[in-house]
Amino acid sequence: MDAGFWHRRWSRNEIGFHLNKVNPYLQSHWPGLELGLGARVLVPLCGKSLDMAWLAAQGFEVLGIELSEKAAADYYAEQGSQPEIDQRGAYRRFRAGGVEILCGDFFSLTTADVTGCAAFYDRAALIALPPDMRQRYVRHLAGLFASGGAGLLVTLDYEQSEMDGPPFAVSDGEVRQSLASDWEIRLLAQADVLDGNWKFLQRGLTRLDERCYHLIRRPQAT
Repeated sequence: MDAGFWHRRWSRNEIGFHLNKVNPYLQSHWPGLELGLGARVLVPLCGKSLDMAWLAAQGFEVLGIELSEKAAADYYAEQGSQPEIDQRGAYRRFRAGGVEILCGDFFSLTTADVTGCAAFYDRAALIALPPDMRQRYVRHLAGLFASGGAGLLVTLDYEQSEMDGPPFAVSDGEVRQSLASDWEIRLLAQADVLDGNWKFLQRGLTRLDERCYHLIRRPQAT
């Protein structure tokens, strides 16, 4: 899976992963991260998610990272805002309404790029990546946050043999195995949501487990 895959998905409007509503786990559990108003929040692989607008409306500064400039342009158009657009290093930057989106490669992000980010929100990044890229993703994400940084992570889990991703199945065991060395992990909610997701039913899934986690960055070894 390369950048071209996602550019093609956006150019063809093949974006079944996009939700036309704010994620209910975000609304229910974000306050539990106990961030101060005005805190900066990183949203990896953000697409044109309405969750960014919700976070901004709660008083947070949002920093999205997204490969597709079309996704960024669509986000602001659908919000009815005209973004400022400029070049920031390797990234094409869009800004308006408390939301900044850097268009480019997530794996090129540096700590300088995310200065001030106290937390991250991931509903569609980890599950968008195949296993080898997920390991790279979690390592890079951890490297962007200092001790005490927080995160809200939403995953999907199903029998991977029943469907090709994305979204990919990410089990509770994988979350704990791949993230526990860098993050304290607390499971906040889990539910089988298959009955409410006809697209997955049509693709032959027999279960679809959704989980939401609260993560806290562990102190880094010196």
